Amino acid sequence: MLKKRIFSVIASASAAAVMAGSNAMSAFAEDEAQAATNAATQQMTPTGSLLSMFLPMVILFALLYFIAIRPQKKRDQEMKEMQANIQVGDEIVTGGGIVGIVVSIGDDTVVIETGGAKHKLRIKNWAITENVTAAERIKAAKPAKKSPLESAGVVDDTKKSKKSEE
Repeated sequence: MLKKRIFSVIASASAAAVMAGSNAMSAFAEDEAQAATNAATQQMTPTGSLLSMFLPMVILFALLYFIAIRPQKKRDQEMKEMQANIQVGDEIVTGGGIVGIVVSIGDDTVVIETGGAKHKLRIKNWAITENVTAAERIKAAKPAKKSPLESAGVVDDTKKSKKSEE
């Protein structure tokens, strides 16, 4: 309700500004025919000016969404998934930089062991920023990247010829 009211106030203010500008311009018109043409243009201008004013704003909001908001939501979703998939034995890093191994998992807390003396700390799930063990598992699961020549099925004969010469 408030947004509609604000929008209508902005629209009426911008229409009034456009009309005032057009009236100032028509005050300097030299003959009545030109003044009549300006009056006809005045009646069509507010709608066109509103479109020309709000179209760039809509484009800017769309860019803002795709550049800032959407990637941040994606990172937040990935962070929540990582925090939900923590297992006992995983090495984690907290937001404060504490590194530890998960000993037990509660509803919204995790107990980790840190240091050589095996100190135990209970931390909240939201404080976990990285799961080192899971990242290593993902890196190991990805196959070694082949060169573009190998993936195309091209064989490098120079290696074989060098070995045969020796």
